Amino acid sequence: MVLVDIVHILKALADENRIRMINLLRNGELCVCEIEAVLGAKQSNVSRHLNKLKVAGLITSEKKSQWVYYRLNEPTFQKFPFLLNIINEELEKIDICKEDLKLLEKFRKSCRCCD
Repeated sequence: MVLVDIVHILKALADENRIRMINLLRNGELCVCEIEAVLGAKQSNVSRHLNKLKVAGLITSEKKSQWVYYRLNEPTFQKFPFLLNIINEELEKIDICKEDLKLLEKFRKSCRCCD
């Protein structure tokens, strides 16, 4: 079963947008609208990518009011520690990932968040 899980996880990570989403979520829970704003993507596209990450067990979600919030699924990262190496050491070396974190910070300061 572990091999199947790893293959499923790696397939879910085999997309630039999903890698960027994991990068954003590594610093905490985010509303789908925040992810949309940073990636400059439509809600339907963002939701499709988030669903793939969720099915792979990489993220979880919680509905609060009309908004859905996403966060990393800690048990998966504990089960597969190599994933932590990827998100904590490798993603910070990628220019687009650094830019995304700056955009997220700017978006949050603009008071255009979902709440």
